[in-house]
Amino acid sequence: MIVRDTPGAFDLIFAVRGSIVPRIALRLVVLMLVATAMVWLHDAYDLVPDVGGLGFTVFGIALSLFLGFRNNAAYDRWWEARKLWGGLLADMRSLAREADIFVADPARRHDLLRGALAFLHLHRANLRGLADDATARQLGGPLADAPHPPDAALDRLATLVAEGEIDGFGQRALAERLSSMALQQAGCERIATTPLPYVYSLLIYRTTWLFCLLLPLALVGPAGWLTPLFVGIVGYVFFGLAEVTEELSHPFGQTPNGLPLDAICRAAEIALAPHLGEPAPEPLEPKDYFLS
Repeated sequence: MIVRDTPGAFDLIFAVRGSIVPRIALRLVVLMLVATAMVWLHDAYDLVPDVGGLGFTVFGIALSLFLGFRNNAAYDRWWEARKLWGGLLADMRSLAREADIFVADPARRHDLLRGALAFLHLHRANLRGLADDATARQLGGPLADAPHPPDAALDRLATLVAEGEIDGFGQRALAERLSSMALQQAGCERIATTPLPYVYSLLIYRTTWLFCLLLPLALVGPAGWLTPLFVGIVGYVFFGLAEVTEELSHPFGQTPNGLPLDAICRAAEIALAPHLGEPAPEPLEPKDYFLS
């Protein structure tokens, strides 16, 4: 995730990190070249007709509305994913406090908390499709090779609770905490395994290409050789928004707009360190404005 202050005028023009321009640059070049060719054909051979702008106005409004709808749907997925991971972090902190209260044996309490950290990192690696994540393998051990590593880690935590010398009220409280963690996990996996319908992407990109390729017909007369510039600006807006929504709809990816799962896991490690009697690690800091 990109973390930076409100950009100034210089950054607005030249900032690349976090910008969508590198991903759509080739498309913009193609659109501007096509627009340039259409202006030349119009001026040199009168082969490109002048078309009124009313139809393009209606087309552009409809496309903008649909892009806005898709953007809202993608942002809802991103924000729900962030809330789920915020809930997991809260559950980890609450689990540490409940373990201090209900688990008398320090060794079993530490095993429980280390197992919870293993679950969190295995869950992160599973969402991102990282089969060989070093931290997850180090903390999870043999659990990293289970058919579903996060589930295996939760099962291990349930076993530690069931086999410990914990009274019935304590077991109930810890079991409810594990159940809450499982619900947050299931919510994340639902988002990760259920993408936005493909027809949305297909329709957005088809209509955006169609609109931008036909737009010179409405501009070639009144705008002349400024047509490629205007087409490039419109293409930047529409294709840029389409690509942003594509990234937001996959919130667990390691893209500039993905969630900072590594930083959230580090926050959990910091919160649990005092309960484990260990020094707290340093929070993760953004590198080149990117927080992973």
